[in-house]
Amino acid sequence: MADSTAVNAQITDAVTQNNVKVVAEAPAQAIAALYQVASHSTGLALQNAVFSQQALNQVSTAMVSKAVALIIAIGDK
Repeated sequence: MADSTAVNAQITDAVTQNNVKVVAEAPAQAIAALYQVASHSTGLALQNAVFSQQALNQVSTAMVSKAVALIIAIGDK
């Protein structure tokens, strides 16, 4: 009966090289994921800033309209 624990050296070399490749690429993939998350967060922050500015512009327009109406009403009295 043949020894069932013997493994071809080429197979062990291929598995070892594959493991080394995965370990070597892990930091680069982690940094890439970090950059992607950071850019997404920055984009969301800018979108929130634009939304806030638009909301304040709407409030400002309403306030100016009301102030003008009050000024005109003073002249009518």
